[in-house]
Amino acid sequence: MFVVGEGGHGPRLPLPGGAYEHDTRGPDEAMAAWQTEVARGRALIAEASLDDSGRLSEQEARHVGDQGVSLRWIMVHMIEEYTRHNGHADLLRERIDGTTGT
Repeated sequence: MFVVGEGGHGPRLPLPGGAYEHDTRGPDEAMAAWQTEVARGRALIAEASLDDSGRLSEQEARHVGDQGVSLRWIMVHMIEEYTRHNGHADLLRERIDGTTGT
């Protein structure tokens, strides 16, 4: 599920033909929006247990394999996603500055 964040910004849905909407925010605005969403997420789970669970829609469950997910599963999944995207960013950085292994 895609959630629209503060000010109507959030993940962009693919457009027909595989294109994506162009995000016109600058780096400072994008960082501020990200920090707002991180703070919101932390507030939402502050009183929760990692064993708390919820249900995904049937469409979302097709990607996960089950409709029932725990907060623990969500948090681990987010760590995996951050790791994957940080790895992609590191590959791009290596292409720009040529530095590897640091």
